[in-house]
Amino acid sequence: MAQDSTAVGRFHVEHPTLRNLGFEWLIAGDANRNATVSVRYRAAGQPAWREALPLLRVGGEQIGRDRENLKYMVPDGFAGSILNLEPGTEYECRFTLADPDGATGETSRTVKVRTRSEPQPAAGGRTLHVYSPEWKGARQEPAFTGLLEAYYGAGLGDWSVVWEGKARPGDTILVHAGLYRPERLNYVDPLAAPFDGTFNLTLKATADKPITIKAAGDGEAIFDGAGNHMLFDVMGTAHHIFDGLTFRNTDVAILAGKKELTGATNLTVRDCRFENIGFGVWTEYAGSSDFYIAGNLFLGRDDRFRLLGWTGPRWGDIGPYSSHQLTSYYAIKIYGSGHVIAHNAIAYFHDSVGISTYGAPESDPDRRASSIDIHDNDFHMSNDDFVETDGGVHNIRVYRNRGVNAFHGGYSSQPIFGGPVYFFRNLLYHVQSGTAFKLDARPAGLLMYHNTIIGEQSVRSPNGNVHWRNNLFLGRDTPDRGIMTWANATGVHSSDYNGFRPNRGVERQYNWLAPSRRGQTLYSSKPEDWRSFPTLEAFRAATGQESHGVEVDFDIFEKMAPPDPAPMKRHAVYHAMDLDFRLKPGGKAIDAGQVLPTINDGFTGRAPDLGALELGQPLPHYGPLWITWQPFYR
Repeated sequence: MAQDSTAVGRFHVEHPTLRNLGFEWLIAGDANRNATVSVRYRAAGQPAWREALPLLRVGGEQIGRDRENLKYMVPDGFAGSILNLEPGTEYECRFTLADPDGATGETSRTVKVRTRSEPQPAAGGRTLHVYSPEWKGARQEPAFTGLLEAYYGAGLGDWSVVWEGKARPGDTILVHAGLYRPERLNYVDPLAAPFDGTFNLTLKATADKPITIKAAGDGEAIFDGAGNHMLFDVMGTAHHIFDGLTFRNTDVAILAGKKELTGATNLTVRDCRFENIGFGVWTEYAGSSDFYIAGNLFLGRDDRFRLLGWTGPRWGDIGPYSSHQLTSYYAIKIYGSGHVIAHNAIAYFHDSVGISTYGAPESDPDRRASSIDIHDNDFHMSNDDFVETDGGVHNIRVYRNRGVNAFHGGYSSQPIFGGPVYFFRNLLYHVQSGTAFKLDARPAGLLMYHNTIIGEQSVRSPNGNVHWRNNLFLGRDTPDRGIMTWANATGVHSSDYNGFRPNRGVERQYNWLAPSRRGQTLYSSKPEDWRSFPTLEAFRAATGQESHGVEVDFDIFEKMAPPDPAPMKRHAVYHAMDLDFRLKPGGKAIDAGQVLPTINDGFTGRAPDLGALELGQPLPHYGPLWITWQPFYR
């Protein structure tokens, strides 16, 4: 017999990131799903408590897709994040569970958690100087020819496996200006990377004494793979920092982990440049944790001048090229806990950033794709998606990103194993397929807040526990496509305070799928289960959703026009610097939103504005802070 009262279980604090904290709380019972968990927090030592978003009730959703033999039932519980905190700060966090039907166990929990700080080189460690074989000037001591000589004490040829003079935790290896390109078929190559041209790094450092490999600042330090498959293999490392370097001409620039094998932990890749690569930074190991990938420029090999998608000679080809041409897959792909991917600029890849689809999550909560931040990145020209949260479990935060030109999808969740995934304050322009958010493989637990979408939401694959607030969806007048599609697999869903610009000439404008009775699920999308409405008013009257929703037009912006929906323009390329997403004072999107603690604190009017940008607040800086030019502009 179903139990409506709640019994509390394990409370788990996830890996902290620099600006967000994630939590999970298992329960039993609450069959009628009316239990709640309120959240308050304060910086340690401060008297005043602040309200955060409540934890999301999760559980009972069936995740997966039959063709992969993937079927996962989300355990009952709560999960959620405290957002937009300060780095390197201890917070006191209080969680209170309440259930009108009663609750047993410890229903109030207070924990202290410190956000992380940006990793820095160790103070007081040795400084080792690395020079290229062609260096002609004076050398600072201790001096080494090539990275491996400084890292391992290696000599020529296969002396790279002798390792008699290893770097120590706390060392900073300064790489001076020059070209570091292994002559991989030269047995006595001074860079000591014979045959495959790969730099294999395996040492373990510590949080207070990382090993730092950093450009010396006297010119560009370039690691060039000369067309090899893998440039750096760091799967065996812990607490390494790569800073200010250039990686180019290789299939995989930095391999950091493989599923069920091994993987790096606490890897930092900061302010680097990647060009002519197939893959940037890559781990699919569940034990990889606490990466910091920030401020990098990733330039792939895909077409600069047309958006092509999967239009190769075979469906599913990565890149729009014949087999003899080079292509690019992901700039960044990760799995595990506690990762931060921030302020990167990424262009000309199949996908920009992705979480490994991986499969059903492992039982250890620290070996899952949880507590991951993807924010303030600038995405241009993705032939599939900008961000794939596919395979995420709990507390994935995707926010303040700008994406322009994607062929198949903007922000993807296929699948999500319970959530929440927070998508908030993201910009999207020109997704050819009309898939702003790709919600497939029965994902569950999605919170969609304050996004500005120039295009439609047209995915008809059923999903569960999805909630939409304060977003803007502006149609491109795409023929035969409505502006909004809600495909609810379960009875837990909501949508309100959103703004819509319908596509002209389309009758089925608002499309709705939801169970007609409590406990029913709709994991198959049959035509007879769908309802369509020509106006927002008709949709509101029939479903009870969007009681505060509004219809808008492009005049809400300072200056904005949609991409051309004509078939001959589907491959066109648009540039972010030509687009102005700022709202115009007095427009219908101003003061039309709902207050959401930690999401829109500090709004400037009577209420929050709709969309990603609040009138009167500074604009975000998308991409690396060190880039003073426009990397994707024509």
